[in-house]
Amino acid sequence: MTHLVPLAKEVDDDKVTPGVLGFIVFAVMALAVWGLMKSMSKHMRKVDFKEPAEASAGEARASEAEPRKG
Repeated sequence: MTHLVPLAKEVDDDKVTPGVLGFIVFAVMALAVWGLMKSMSKHMRKVDFKEPAEASAGEARASEAEPRKG
């Protein structure tokens, strides 16, 4: 243990490093983002979005412009 003392003298007291805890937190966050992206990709594949044809698109815009009663 005494052979580590010279290494400790060379460490700057004003220097702060994230250490092992910082690495673990970063790795957990990276895994969480990866999992969320994979889940989002799976859900986006299930979405079935079809644009209306040009003729019916005009009708859809006209029906949206009319005030709704109720």
